[in-house]
Amino acid sequence: MFFRKSPRLTLLTLLTAALILTSCNLGAEPTPTVDINAINTAIVGTTIAQFSAQFTQTALAVPTNTPAPTNTPQSLPTFALPTLDTSGVTPLPTISFNTTPGSIITPLPAFTQLASPAAPAATQALGDACNNSAFEADITIPDGTVLKGGEDFQKIWRVRNTGTCTWDEGYALVYIGGSTPNLDPYNFEFKKSSDFVPGGSVKDIGVNLTAPCAPGKYEGHWRMRTDNGYYFGTILSVYIEVKEKGPSCK
Repeated sequence: MFFRKSPRLTLLTLLTAALILTSCNLGAEPTPTVDINAINTAIVGTTIAQFSAQFTQTALAVPTNTPAPTNTPQSLPTFALPTLDTSGVTPLPTISFNTTPGSIITPLPAFTQLASPAAPAATQALGDACNNSAFEADITIPDGTVLKGGEDFQKIWRVRNTGTCTWDEGYALVYIGGSTPNLDPYNFEFKKSSDFVPGGSVKDIGVNLTAPCAPGKYEGHWRMRTDNGYYFGTILSVYIEVKEKGPSCK
Protein backbone atom coordinates (compact mmCIF):
# COMPACT_ATOMS: atom_id res chain seq x y z
CA MET A 1 0.00 0.00 0.00
CA PHE A 2 1.55 3.28 -0.95
CA PHE A 3 1.20 6.46 0.93
CA ARG A 4 1.63 9.85 -0.73
CA LYS A 5 3.72 12.24 1.21
CA SER A 6 2.35 15.58 1.67
CA PRO A 7 4.21 18.74 0.59
CA ARG A 8 4.35 19.95 4.12
CA LEU A 9 6.39 16.96 5.17
CA THR A 10 8.92 17.48 2.38
CA LEU A 11 9.52 21.08 3.22
CA LEU A 12 10.05 20.20 6.86
CA THR A 13 12.68 17.66 5.91
CA LEU A 14 14.66 20.09 3.83
CA LEU A 15 14.58 22.70 6.53
CA THR A 16 15.90 20.25 9.09
CA ALA A 17 18.76 19.29 6.82
CA ALA A 18 19.71 22.90 6.30
CA LEU A 19 19.84 23.57 10.01
CA ILE A 20 22.05 20.56 10.57
CA LEU A 21 24.57 21.80 7.93
CA THR A 22 24.60 25.26 9.40
CA SER A 23 25.29 24.00 12.86
CA CYS A 24 28.32 22.07 11.61
CA ASN A 25 30.08 25.28 10.38
CA LEU A 26 29.51 27.33 13.53
CA GLY A 27 32.65 26.11 15.34
CA ALA A 28 35.10 26.65 12.37
CA GLU A 29 37.50 29.64 12.40
CA PRO A 30 36.94 32.23 9.71
CA THR A 31 39.49 32.42 6.80
CA PRO A 32 42.15 35.11 7.58
CA THR A 33 42.23 38.23 5.40
CA VAL A 34 45.55 38.76 3.45
CA ASP A 35 47.30 42.19 4.26
CA ILE A 36 49.09 43.33 1.08
CA ASN A 37 50.84 46.31 2.79
CA ALA A 38 52.39 44.04 5.42
CA ILE A 39 53.79 41.75 2.73
CA ASN A 40 55.42 44.68 0.85
CA THR A 41 56.97 46.03 4.03
CA ALA A 42 58.51 42.65 4.84
CA ILE A 43 59.94 42.30 1.36
CA VAL A 44 61.55 45.78 1.46
CA GLY A 45 63.07 45.13 4.88
CA THR A 46 64.60 41.85 3.73
CA THR A 47 66.10 43.46 0.61
CA ILE A 48 67.68 46.32 2.60
CA ALA A 49 69.18 43.83 5.04
CA GLN A 50 70.72 41.84 2.17
CA PHE A 51 72.25 44.98 0.57
CA SER A 52 73.65 46.12 3.91
CA ALA A 53 75.33 42.78 4.48
CA GLN A 54 76.77 42.79 0.93
CA PHE A 55 78.20 46.32 1.33
CA THR A 56 79.75 45.38 4.64
CA GLN A 57 81.52 42.38 3.09
CA THR A 58 82.80 44.52 0.17
CA ALA A 59 84.20 47.14 2.53
CA LEU A 60 86.02 44.48 4.48
CA ALA A 61 87.50 43.03 1.26
CA VAL A 62 88.99 46.40 0.02
CA PRO A 63 92.55 46.85 1.42
CA THR A 64 93.32 49.92 3.47
CA ASN A 65 95.85 52.36 1.88
CA THR A 66 98.88 52.16 4.07
CA PRO A 67 101.64 54.82 3.46
CA ALA A 68 104.87 53.41 1.97
CA PRO A 69 107.68 53.09 4.41
CA THR A 70 110.31 55.84 4.31
CA ASN A 71 113.66 54.79 2.77
CA THR A 72 116.27 54.92 5.43
CA PRO A 73 119.80 55.51 3.97
CA GLN A 74 122.09 52.65 4.61
CA SER A 75 125.77 53.23 5.06
CA LEU A 76 127.97 51.34 2.58
CA PRO A 77 130.76 49.21 3.85
CA THR A 78 134.24 50.72 3.57
CA PHE A 79 136.70 48.80 1.43
CA ALA A 80 140.38 49.27 1.98
CA LEU A 81 142.69 48.98 -1.03
CA PRO A 82 145.31 46.31 -0.67
CA THR A 83 148.84 47.49 -0.09
CA LEU A 84 151.17 46.57 -2.93
CA ASP A 85 154.55 45.19 -2.22
CA THR A 86 156.93 47.62 -3.96
CA SER A 87 160.10 46.02 -2.74
CA GLY A 88 162.48 45.36 -5.60
CA VAL A 89 160.66 47.82 -7.95
CA THR A 90 162.64 50.81 -9.22
CA PRO A 91 160.65 54.01 -8.55
CA LEU A 92 159.89 56.36 -11.44
CA PRO A 93 161.78 59.67 -11.49
CA THR A 94 159.93 62.66 -10.08
CA ILE A 95 159.30 65.53 -12.52
CA SER A 96 158.48 68.94 -11.11
CA PHE A 97 156.52 71.36 -13.28
CA ASN A 98 157.07 74.28 -10.90
CA THR A 99 160.33 75.21 -12.54
CA THR A 100 161.74 78.66 -12.68
CA PRO A 101 162.29 80.36 -16.05
CA GLY A 102 165.48 79.19 -17.69
CA SER A 103 165.66 75.95 -15.70
CA ILE A 104 166.15 72.67 -17.53
CA ILE A 105 164.09 69.57 -16.76
CA THR A 106 166.22 66.48 -16.31
CA PRO A 107 165.28 63.94 -19.02
CA LEU A 108 164.09 60.46 -18.11
CA PRO A 109 166.79 57.82 -17.82
CA ALA A 110 167.53 55.72 -20.89
CA PHE A 111 166.44 58.59 -23.22
CA THR A 112 168.81 60.91 -25.02
CA GLN A 113 167.67 64.51 -25.10
CA LEU A 114 167.60 65.86 -28.66
CA ALA A 115 168.99 69.26 -29.49
CA SER A 116 166.48 71.96 -30.45
CA PRO A 117 166.33 72.26 -34.26
CA ALA A 118 167.30 75.55 -35.82
CA ALA A 119 164.44 77.77 -36.98
CA PRO A 120 163.77 77.37 -40.73
CA ALA A 121 164.77 80.19 -43.02
CA ALA A 122 161.15 81.18 -43.71
CA THR A 123 160.54 81.88 -40.01
CA GLN A 124 163.72 83.80 -39.35
CA ALA A 125 163.83 87.58 -39.09
CA LEU A 126 164.77 89.80 -42.02
CA GLY A 127 168.10 88.10 -42.22
CA ASP A 128 171.25 87.26 -40.29
CA ALA A 129 174.66 88.77 -39.77
CA CYS A 130 175.86 87.58 -43.17
CA ASN A 131 172.81 88.23 -45.37
CA ASN A 132 170.44 91.11 -44.73
CA SER A 133 169.06 94.20 -46.49
CA ALA A 134 167.05 97.34 -45.81
CA PHE A 135 164.87 99.52 -48.06
CA GLU A 136 165.94 103.18 -48.16
CA ALA A 137 163.94 104.94 -50.90
CA ASP A 138 161.80 104.73 -54.07
CA ILE A 139 163.92 106.25 -56.85
CA THR A 140 161.20 105.90 -59.52
CA ILE A 141 157.43 105.16 -59.56
CA PRO A 142 156.28 106.15 -56.08
CA ASP A 143 153.42 104.11 -54.65
CA GLY A 144 150.10 104.95 -56.36
CA THR A 145 151.61 106.28 -59.61
CA VAL A 146 149.01 106.48 -62.43
CA LEU A 147 150.15 104.99 -65.77
CA LYS A 148 148.51 104.36 -69.11
CA GLY A 149 147.65 100.81 -70.05
CA GLY A 150 150.45 99.09 -71.95
CA GLU A 151 153.09 101.61 -70.85
CA ASP A 152 156.59 100.24 -70.09
CA PHE A 153 158.31 101.55 -66.97
CA GLN A 154 161.26 100.80 -64.69
CA LYS A 155 160.84 100.54 -60.94
CA ILE A 156 164.06 101.39 -59.02
CA TRP A 157 164.61 100.95 -55.27
CA ARG A 158 167.56 102.16 -53.23
CA VAL A 159 168.67 99.24 -51.04
CA ARG A 160 171.42 98.92 -48.45
CA ASN A 161 173.35 95.70 -47.79
CA THR A 162 173.13 95.50 -43.97
CA GLY A 163 174.95 92.15 -43.80
CA THR A 164 178.63 91.27 -43.98
CA CYS A 165 178.46 89.09 -47.11
CA THR A 166 178.80 90.54 -50.62
CA TRP A 167 175.92 90.20 -53.04
CA ASP A 168 177.77 88.67 -55.94
CA GLU A 169 177.18 86.12 -58.67
CA GLY A 170 174.27 83.82 -57.74
CA TYR A 171 172.43 86.45 -55.69
CA ALA A 172 169.16 87.86 -57.11
CA LEU A 173 166.22 90.12 -56.37
CA VAL A 174 163.32 87.66 -56.94
CA TYR A 175 159.63 88.31 -57.65
CA ILE A 176 157.57 86.62 -54.88
CA GLY A 177 153.97 87.68 -55.63
CA GLY A 178 151.44 90.29 -56.73
CA SER A 179 149.34 90.99 -59.82
CA THR A 180 150.81 88.20 -61.91
CA PRO A 181 151.10 88.04 -64.90
CA ASN A 182 149.66 91.51 -65.52
CA LEU A 183 152.88 93.33 -64.64
CA ASP A 184 155.06 90.96 -66.68
CA PRO A 185 157.59 90.87 -63.82
CA TYR A 186 161.11 89.48 -63.92
CA ASN A 187 164.03 89.02 -61.49
CA PHE A 188 167.21 91.10 -61.21
CA GLU A 189 170.32 88.90 -61.06
CA PHE A 190 173.80 89.97 -59.89
CA LYS A 191 175.93 88.68 -62.80
CA LYS A 192 178.54 91.37 -63.47
CA SER A 193 181.11 92.58 -61.01
CA SER A 194 179.71 96.09 -61.43
CA ASP A 195 176.47 94.84 -59.89
CA PHE A 196 178.08 93.31 -56.80
CA VAL A 197 177.23 94.96 -53.46
CA PRO A 198 179.66 94.56 -50.53
CA GLY A 199 178.40 94.55 -46.97
CA GLY A 200 177.33 98.00 -45.76
CA SER A 201 177.09 99.43 -49.30
CA VAL A 202 174.04 100.98 -51.03
CA LYS A 203 172.82 100.15 -54.56
CA ASP A 204 169.94 101.27 -56.75
CA ILE A 205 168.28 98.14 -58.12
CA GLY A 206 165.70 98.37 -60.93
CA VAL A 207 163.33 95.99 -62.72
CA ASN A 208 161.56 96.60 -66.04
CA LEU A 209 157.76 96.21 -65.99
CA THR A 210 154.69 96.89 -68.19
CA ALA A 211 151.41 98.43 -67.02
CA PRO A 212 148.37 96.24 -67.79
CA CYS A 213 145.88 97.48 -70.40
CA ALA A 214 142.81 96.92 -68.23
CA PRO A 215 142.00 99.75 -65.82
CA GLY A 216 142.64 98.93 -62.17
CA LYS A 217 145.17 98.91 -59.35
CA TYR A 218 148.19 96.57 -59.52
CA GLU A 219 151.06 95.60 -57.25
CA GLY A 220 154.21 93.46 -57.20
CA HIS A 221 156.66 92.29 -54.49
CA TRP A 222 160.33 91.22 -54.58
CA ARG A 223 162.89 89.95 -52.07
CA MET A 224 166.63 89.17 -52.02
CA ARG A 225 167.77 85.55 -52.37
CA THR A 226 171.22 83.98 -51.88
CA ASP A 227 172.94 81.59 -54.28
CA ASN A 228 171.75 78.64 -52.11
CA GLY A 229 168.05 79.69 -52.14
CA TYR A 230 167.90 81.55 -48.80
CA TYR A 231 165.49 84.54 -48.83
CA PHE A 232 166.39 87.52 -46.66
CA GLY A 233 165.96 91.24 -46.16
CA THR A 234 163.19 93.78 -46.63
CA ILE A 235 160.42 93.10 -49.18
CA LEU A 236 160.49 95.64 -52.04
CA SER A 237 157.09 96.57 -53.60
CA VAL A 238 155.53 98.58 -56.44
CA TYR A 239 151.95 99.96 -56.53
CA ILE A 240 150.46 101.52 -59.68
CA GLU A 241 147.04 102.41 -61.09
CA VAL A 242 145.80 102.24 -64.67
CA LYS A 243 142.88 104.53 -65.61
CA GLU A 244 142.94 104.42 -69.44
CA LYS A 245 144.47 102.41 -72.23
CA GLY A 246 147.61 103.54 -73.96
CA PRO A 247 148.44 103.44 -77.71
CA SER A 248 149.95 99.95 -77.42
CA CYS A 249 146.68 98.47 -76.12
CA LYS A 250 144.24 97.29 -78.79
